[in-house]
Amino acid sequence: MFDFSFQFKTIVRLKKSKDETSILFNYHFHDEMPKLHFPDGVFTPLTSLQHLNCKYTELNSFNLPGRLVSKLRHLEYLEVDIIKSSLDEILFDENFAELVNLTKLKTGFCSVIDFNEETFFNMKYLTAIDLSSCFSQKYNRSLYGRNHLTSLALGEFMPPQTESLLNLIIDVKTFSSLENLVLTGSFKRNVEFNGLILRLFNNLKIGTKIKELRLNNNFIREILPPEATLLLPRTLQILDLSYNKLTCLCMDIYNLLILNLQNNLIGNCLPHFYCAQIKNLPLVKYDLSFNVIHKLSNMTFAGHKNLRILNLSNNLLSDIDFDLSYNPKLKMLDLSNNNITIISNKQALKTLTKIMGQPAFTIDLSNNVLSCNCRTLGFLEWIVKNLDHFRNNDIYKCKLDNKTIINMHNFRTIVRQLAKDCNSYSMIVICVTLGIVVFLITLCVGLMYRYRWKLRYMYYMTKSKYYRNKPDDDNESYTYNAFISYSDMEKDFVFKECIPILEDADEMKLCIHHRDFIPGEEISVNITNAIHESKKTICIITRSFLDSYYCMFEFNMARMESIYSRNEQNILFLVFYEQIQPRKLPLVMLELVQNQSYIEYPHNEEGNVVFWEKVREAIA
Repeated sequence: MFDFSFQFKTIVRLKKSKDETSILFNYHFHDEMPKLHFPDGVFTPLTSLQHLNCKYTELNSFNLPGRLVSKLRHLEYLEVDIIKSSLDEILFDENFAELVNLTKLKTGFCSVIDFNEETFFNMKYLTAIDLSSCFSQKYNRSLYGRNHLTSLALGEFMPPQTESLLNLIIDVKTFSSLENLVLTGSFKRNVEFNGLILRLFNNLKIGTKIKELRLNNNFIREILPPEATLLLPRTLQILDLSYNKLTCLCMDIYNLLILNLQNNLIGNCLPHFYCAQIKNLPLVKYDLSFNVIHKLSNMTFAGHKNLRILNLSNNLLSDIDFDLSYNPKLKMLDLSNNNITIISNKQALKTLTKIMGQPAFTIDLSNNVLSCNCRTLGFLEWIVKNLDHFRNNDIYKCKLDNKTIINMHNFRTIVRQLAKDCNSYSMIVICVTLGIVVFLITLCVGLMYRYRWKLRYMYYMTKSKYYRNKPDDDNESYTYNAFISYSDMEKDFVFKECIPILEDADEMKLCIHHRDFIPGEEISVNITNAIHESKKTICIITRSFLDSYYCMFEFNMARMESIYSRNEQNILFLVFYEQIQPRKLPLVMLELVQNQSYIEYPHNEEGNVVFWEKVREAIA
């Protein structure tokens, strides 16, 4: 046992004033002296003592006797263990009533179960009471009517917790000066407190000047339904609802400066519910960490123009899909420990770049495994450009295309090397792409050339069908018996022999381009229509015919008509008006001559008779 019979003025390690120890402002026995015994009058010389800490001294399981401190008339702050050994024992006896300047009380070791109206009866001037270390306590209207109380902290309530909470809710209306209320872990059992919590907010709003409210580490699941809005006290500046079970919460936050919702379950609510807020709210710190947030509404932070610190760490975000343009004064954005591999939202990048114009702004992407490949190179280069704004960038991690995860100890060097690799890869991709494009173009050109006559035929037939609005003749009734295809050099033969013999004598109808083509219509369309409306196409083959573009066009269109419109029925009738060597014929014509019959013009009277009979037989 220590002997305290000596005088405090003999302790040389204490700072002395002019009256030696008479102006000692703070003295701590905190956790230093087990099983102490304080003799009467031990503190009497410390007449100016303002703060006395006797916590955790285990005074033989007795409370600090009031007679030891009754002479400390300047004492303002007392930290002490309190043990209640019997139901009739008064914790703070009448000697404490002499401490008229004592305004703050904080407990250390605390085994008191029931705080009643007699507990603080002799401490009428207390403005701040901290009983947070008292576990399994029962609040029994012990502070009713304390209208000068400014700060109150309570520990865990004993079951039934709702009884203590209800008593506090009733009393709190009488704490007209209350500014700070701490109920950390006071009701963390799995009990329904929803209605009582709302009532607590309402009473604080009505009867107090509350500025700071801490309801953290409890079991609050709901204060109001998701569609309803909680009206906070206008005076409230700090609200701590962290480490609860909240699933959704809308609040009108008015003058709130700090809102802590850490470690709740509101992640599933935020993408779907938007709590409409007035513009230019004063909120400066917003903590939404550990909330299983995978997505946020675009308007989640609308109205928070003065927001400085936004903590979204330890969630499931994969991108910034919310609008940060509402928060131009942002100083700290914590996105650490999420699932972000890239910020792909261009508007978000633009907004962040603008905010980075402020030198003090920082963003934390640590413990997100970024994606390092050519597709994300632009994003990585953006980080390098603004690297000074990225907090903890030396511990960033990145996943390569081969699934390897690397540490970005030297962010700039790694991104620079990636850019070189991507440039080489890009050149290969460009060359391969160009090669494929050239191949496809060549293939298309080749196919178009191979089927050029088919394509031209289909084009002109379609144009004729839909622009002239002339229906197909499906009953094989044709306008003309034959379309005569010839060059201008054979015009006399057509007009002096073909027309008189076939039209005038035999009453057949021929289509002659000099006579029957529609004026103003495209030549190609006229040719296609003439072939389509004629039973046969007679080609007068001469050297000039072979040299004529339009004559060969007529020949090929008739060939296409035969294949695609007449079910491969031969409609071409070749008349060789001149002797032409086979090697001078086009391949398609030579193939036709070899596979199908043709006729030569005899140029004599006897042969002409047989010739015209064959022609009549073919086109009749």
